[in-house]
Amino acid sequence: MTGLTFGTTIIVVGAIVLLSWIPLRQKPGLGTISNIIVIGIAADAVLSVLPEAHWRPVQYGFTLLGTLLTGVAGALYMAAGFGTGPRDGLMVGIVRCTRWPLKRVRGGIELAVLLLGWLLGATIGIGTVIHALLIGPCLDRSIRATAVLGLGNAH
Repeated sequence: MTGLTFGTTIIVVGAIVLLSWIPLRQKPGLGTISNIIVIGIAADAVLSVLPEAHWRPVQYGFTLLGTLLTGVAGALYMAAGFGTGPRDGLMVGIVRCTRWPLKRVRGGIELAVLLLGWLLGATIGIGTVIHALLIGPCLDRSIRATAVLGLGNAH
């Protein structure tokens, strides 16, 4: 609706989400800024070359694999300790302030984003719902695994 590419939208929204960190006293790091920019650029680059999947089983497979990889990658980059991305920082701040379970906080953030997108006119597909429901548990388990492996104190 804005005419911006998906990647540019990721960058703009990521910068806006950083404002929600202020009351949570989250501090951005080099990884925070890098996350916003690199994810935005990478999204546009990948979408320009990745063929669209038309067969439902492949679409669901991509959704599940993408959600799993997002959880693992999120845990690994947070374990590096250079700062979190916008939604990850929001999640960490809420978990720190409330002591609510990470998987539920992240799921709540994703469901809120899904609802906001729908209210703004986006089409919500089953893959979007699957990702919103599964990213919290995937990220939670991955963070616990990186802590067990001694890769950081992300949890």
